Amino acid sequence: MNADFLAVLEFWEREKGISRDVLVRAVEEAMVSAAKKAVGPARELRCAIDIRNGDIKAFAKLVVSDKVLSKHDQISVFDAHRIKPDANLGDELEVEVTPAGFGRIASQYAKQSLMQHIRRAEKQLIFAEFKDRVGDIISGVVRRFERSDVTVDLGKYEAILPNRERVPTEEYQIGERIRCYVKAVENGTHGPEIILSRADPQFVVKLFRLEVSEISDGTIEIKGVAREPGFRTKLAVFTRDSKVDPVGACVGLRGQRVKNIVRELNNEKVDIIKWDANPQTYISNALAPAQIKFFEADEVRRRAHLKVAADQLSLAIGKRGQNARLTCKLTGWQIDIEPETVVTFGFEEKVALAVHNLAAIPGLTNEQADLLVHAGFLSVDDLFTAQLDDLEQIEPLKAQAPAIVAAVKAEADRRATVQ
Repeated sequence: MNADFLAVLEFWEREKGISRDVLVRAVEEAMVSAAKKAVGPARELRCAIDIRNGDIKAFAKLVVSDKVLSKHDQISVFDAHRIKPDANLGDELEVEVTPAGFGRIASQYAKQSLMQHIRRAEKQLIFAEFKDRVGDIISGVVRRFERSDVTVDLGKYEAILPNRERVPTEEYQIGERIRCYVKAVENGTHGPEIILSRADPQFVVKLFRLEVSEISDGTIEIKGVAREPGFRTKLAVFTRDSKVDPVGACVGLRGQRVKNIVRELNNEKVDIIKWDANPQTYISNALAPAQIKFFEADEVRRRAHLKVAADQLSLAIGKRGQNARLTCKLTGWQIDIEPETVVTFGFEEKVALAVHNLAAIPGLTNEQADLLVHAGFLSVDDLFTAQLDDLEQIEPLKAQAPAIVAAVKAEADRRATVQ
């Protein structure tokens, strides 16, 4: 048993990185329970393991007495002097009380205790190693599936990729190597657990930090991210360096940088947007390539009302409202989008409008304006260029032509003064 016990200690020390001293102390504590069954209720019972040969011994503290009333608590003066020649009455002596056949009983307890402690120690090592790695990207191998959760082998430890953190469009195979974002290290009912994610928006942020050196060194700042895992991500970037194009740097030469990230995301669409402090510019950038025709903002409620061309409404909203929804998440504004209404006039409406505009000139009546429009003078600018001869050719206005010319000239002078 002793040789086997030492071999087990050496194996766990090498494979799990758990100190042999820690394991030995754990087994010694467990041996006390075994010793109590074999020895009885001895006073201050303890067990010790010789790590050189694996021998297990039990010790108890006995009081030196003239008359031994309880062998579990007392030792005679004669026996005490054999152990310690100068022992006196009332002294406490630690005496070996290892019973015969104790090794067999101890081995069973040792095995159980060792496995329990190894599991506890291993979990504590998990917590100690990974508590500072939250936010990192790590690589592991898919080992098994428990319902919809994926167990990922990280080498020494295993981690969980919960169903809620999986990308709905991705399927994993046992033995497949995947990269994940360390979202949390939680102390669950069964000890510390490493929670991984591939659906978290920060997974995309971390990929950009690893791929784009200008982000990792602080030249470019990521201002916001919005993601619908497996389908589309919007990333807002900004720089104070006028010589750097933040969007171009993230895309990379011939798009190589963003291609590497899209490949890791299994062809998820990634929109890189230039952040701006002006809400109108920022929202316009986020909705691109749709062009905004009208923008009205409520700063207090952080709500924006937009109008786009009717043929660009579906482009602005996106498939199943995805583009507009991600823009809201990214900018933090509630956005209402509607098509721009284009007013079209028929022939009669156009004539009536032209008559109304000409009649607005001081000195011209509606009748005169109507005759001028039907004679071909459709706007005020047309009248500004008209000569007296042109107006005299309109028979009903022949006598009124000088007065009309004077009224038009006065209006032209007034407008010139205002400008």
